[in-house]
Amino acid sequence: MTNNAVFNNENNPLYMLINNPYSTSASIAPPETNASSNGRLFMVTTASAAIAGGSNQLVQITNPNLSGRSLYISRISGGTTSAATLILYSGGTVTGGTTPTPFNCQFGNATTSIATARTSSGTVGGTPTQFMSLPMATGMFNLDFTGGIIVPPNRSITLSLGPGAITAATNITWWEV
Repeated sequence: MTNNAVFNNENNPLYMLINNPYSTSASIAPPETNASSNGRLFMVTTASAAIAGGSNQLVQITNPNLSGRSLYISRISGGTTSAATLILYSGGTVTGGTTPTPFNCQFGNATTSIATARTSSGTVGGTPTQFMSLPMATGMFNLDFTGGIIVPPNRSITLSLGPGAITAATNITWWEV
């Protein structure tokens, strides 16, 4: 009885049908994996917050003018205790609230984001351009964009969740190149 090799090679007929992932890896990972490995994946959260009736939970990420980088939106996620509408805007003005520091998703990495963030409750001001509107049921949501939304220098993305007397959390994740 022959003792066949455990690993496949190109001289064996089986090689044309499959490749052994141990010796010739064909692993595929999303770009976020590489961004995180390089300390360039960032996140901002509102945390869980109560929103008064008639108001919206707002999150805005701004890429400053002349930053030299673009922000690639990876994911928008969160949850709500009541039905609401999630609206995504290009631009707009968010006033008041807090200015959280974007969190580097590679724990312990000292690299900081070029983006500035603002979280608040209220309504979006200015002249934003709405580009997505999604009715949300009670519960969690997760929208994967995998870099499909790009925020160039001197632009911002604004998220609005509401309106209504809800408790909600909204998170936005992006990488910078």
